[in-house]
Amino acid sequence: MSRQAGGEARVIRWFQDLSSADTPLVGGKNASLGELTRHLTPHGIRVPDGFACTARAYADLLHTGDLRSRIAERLDALRAGEDVSRVGAAIRRMFLDTPLPGHLDGALREAYRELGRRLGRAEPDVAVRSSATAEDLPEASFAGQQETYLNVSGEAALLEACRRCYASLFTDRAISYREDHGFGHLDVALSLGVQQMVRSDRAGAGVAFTLDTDSGFPHVVLINAAWGLGESVVSGTVDPDEYQVFKPLLDRADAAPVISRAPGAKERKVVYGRPGGEPTVTVETSREERARYVLDEAEILHLARWAVAIEEHYGCPMDIEWAKDGDTGDLHIVQARPETVQSRKATATLKSYRLKEHGRPLTTGLAVGDAIAAGEVCNLRDAAEIGRFRDGAVLVTAATDPDWEPIMKRAAAIVTDHGGRTSHAAIVSRELGVAAVVGTGNATGALRDGQPVTVSCAEGEEGTVYQGVLDFEARDIDLERVPDTRTHVMLNIANPAAAFRWWRLPADGIGLARMEFIVNNHVRVHPMALLRFGELRDEAARARIAELTRGYDDPAEYFVERLAHGIGRIAAAWWPKPVVVRMSDFKTNEYARLIGGEGFEPAEENPMLGWRGASRYHSSGYREGFALECRAIRRVRDRMGLTNVIVMIPFCRTLPEADRVLATMAEQGLARGDGGLRVYVMAEIPSNIILAGQFAERFDGFSIGSNDLTQLTLGVDRDSAELASLFDERDPALTESIGQLIAAAHRAGRPVGLCGQRPSDDADFAGLLVRSGIDSISVAPDSFLTVKANVAAAEREAGAREAAEREAAERPVRRAA
Repeated sequence: MSRQAGGEARVIRWFQDLSSADTPLVGGKNASLGELTRHLTPHGIRVPDGFACTARAYADLLHTGDLRSRIAERLDALRAGEDVSRVGAAIRRMFLDTPLPGHLDGALREAYRELGRRLGRAEPDVAVRSSATAEDLPEASFAGQQETYLNVSGEAALLEACRRCYASLFTDRAISYREDHGFGHLDVALSLGVQQMVRSDRAGAGVAFTLDTDSGFPHVVLINAAWGLGESVVSGTVDPDEYQVFKPLLDRADAAPVISRAPGAKERKVVYGRPGGEPTVTVETSREERARYVLDEAEILHLARWAVAIEEHYGCPMDIEWAKDGDTGDLHIVQARPETVQSRKATATLKSYRLKEHGRPLTTGLAVGDAIAAGEVCNLRDAAEIGRFRDGAVLVTAATDPDWEPIMKRAAAIVTDHGGRTSHAAIVSRELGVAAVVGTGNATGALRDGQPVTVSCAEGEEGTVYQGVLDFEARDIDLERVPDTRTHVMLNIANPAAAFRWWRLPADGIGLARMEFIVNNHVRVHPMALLRFGELRDEAARARIAELTRGYDDPAEYFVERLAHGIGRIAAAWWPKPVVVRMSDFKTNEYARLIGGEGFEPAEENPMLGWRGASRYHSSGYREGFALECRAIRRVRDRMGLTNVIVMIPFCRTLPEADRVLATMAEQGLARGDGGLRVYVMAEIPSNIILAGQFAERFDGFSIGSNDLTQLTLGVDRDSAELASLFDERDPALTESIGQLIAAAHRAGRPVGLCGQRPSDDADFAGLLVRSGIDSISVAPDSFLTVKANVAAAEREAGAREAAEREAAERPVRRAA
């Protein structure tokens, strides 16, 4: 227990003596620090030491100089119509001009000295934080409404920071917030937290959430990190690194489930100021800092485990601030509070947005949520320009802080130059349910005042601002009304960023994850150009590759890591359900469009029937590139621990080719059967149907690629407009082939699925598949409900038919009896 006299205990409480039950006394922020210190530091989680100045001390201050009644008079003037800025300025001046009561002044000084004794420093550097008695409660998030003062050193500076924190209870934004949410201004008290500063100005800091902040996916820890003090991450003035860790596999000693690492620009950082000057200053980062990740893998996993332990202790998703000490290298938790947006959303419904047309992209950034909105641009430099803002406009600015909130709640959408997915703009946008694109880098320059635009966050991780007002639809999906089916209905996922968006759908897994889409959008470089960088003659490609791979000792590691993270996110979203990942199936002309790809791809007259799929994997021209694909799969399964990944081989023409591909995979550590690895084959060539029994001896399952199978069975170019009327997946030649394949596969004990949109467009085709005994159907997420309904109807019809046939067969027997 702390050593403090009874009088001092009225106004000072050490964190070690507090718990969540003390929220009325010290506010949510300080009560949480007490809870962490008391219950979690014994288990190895580091929390910087400190103390709270209680709400009773604030009450004592209000009785000094008749402050309470004077404040009440100014609030009466507000209700009578006086401008909030005049009222706020007058009240803040009252606090700054009123001396602290003598007992409070003395108690603060003595507690500061005691903290110095504990830390072995005469005048320790501290942070002085505000903690309102209603702050960080699930029903009222006051976070950011009051001020925090960093790098405060010395008793005089401490007392001045405390006065300023008290005054910040009546900033314009805090007054407006309480007015909007119905809180009595004098019913909310303020506690102060005085906490040892962690020298993160010499290392880095950031935030961690125990769920995905955009989709509400509960099985990841999302960590943002930047150099310097964490204020830059919280405020959104810097574009931070982002890491995602899969929680269910964190306890496994043989797994390192970091499923995503995305570097941020990190162009500036907040550091300590010089003695006698500003406590903190913002400076530019070095080129080396911008290229390097703030945290290594061990630190990411360490923070993630702490975050999970904190979540388990509190029993709810958490919003956590952390800092790394540059002197010791130790990580610290400096704040933790319940997450208040995604964790409160209803889970029985899912709102789905879809663009029905596309326009010219004007800028892109990180998508916040998955909504779409349209309106005219209102490009503002400062929140003081609120008078220029029109309700329903698209707010465009460099970054936001709490001063912007009165504008943000009137906006149709929000677009910023800077900030990550845990910045102020992102957090408030989610709370308001407003579409936002953050971290564009150029929005204030690219978007003109009054320009009509559409802001789309419905296309994955990247948000896009399109020119003009585009047509889009929004619909509610009632997940409680989805029927059960014997036939598995799975999803086709191309974009890893979209995987978390659909996690609430009751799908049976992922039937098709296209590796080439991940390569095209998340890697962008031809693998052979990375392996043979010295052979490249294209100087533009060399420069672009050098930029993308900066920070990697081995350029090929860039390909493996980016691809593995893309696959890992999809596999994590559906763990432990099966996720079928198709190895790359670019055509040569598509490979050539990757950065550095032209020099490694031949020109083909008909790439659709050319060097694609399995034929590339064992050939001299791509064997090394396929080895990188195998390394990425191994990393997902072996290092991340996501063993639900099933590999699928596309366009495998012959049995000898199947044997060569499987042998090549085994050489790369992906032997079929090892570690439970299953290998499927796409059934998209007539030879796969004709020799289905022999292909079944080599592979663990089949997935029908209906487009290519139709094209090659009927001899119809699938891209030909002139032959479109002949391209029919219900042609008897196709339906007979599908039936033959299913029968042969089932005789060998192999499952068969189909990937394609036809079951959603054609209920009869879905019925045909069900009657043929298909094991699974895999479709795009926005078609899932339609296909599920079509399959359920087909199963009911098939069940009724079987019952009628049994009845007809049994009738003569009963008659004879």
